[in-house]
Amino acid sequence: MTTSANNVQKLCIENEMTIYTAAEMKTRLIGVLGKGAEIEMDLSKVSEMDTAGLQLLILTKLECMARGGDLKLSGHSPAVLDVLDLCGMVQHFGDPVVISSKAS
Repeated sequence: MTTSANNVQKLCIENEMTIYTAAEMKTRLIGVLGKGAEIEMDLSKVSEMDTAGLQLLILTKLECMARGGDLKLSGHSPAVLDVLDLCGMVQHFGDPVVISSKAS
């Protein structure tokens, strides 16, 4: 689902970001890139993520930057936080990461 406000494309990712959904999701993400210079990706509804999902986030960030835009991540789900932390990529995206008190 995407919405647009103030030249910001808002994209909510739901369910899995895994090797099983990577090809379809890549097509969707590349399609959104042409619509606006800035994308805000809500990851709060991501139920499962693996390194293929992480690769999609990295690809999207690089493509946004190459097109003069930016990618902002928000609402990091526990599944997303686990992969970003495990791979040492929390700081790579430069977005604030809020860790819930329920996570401890």
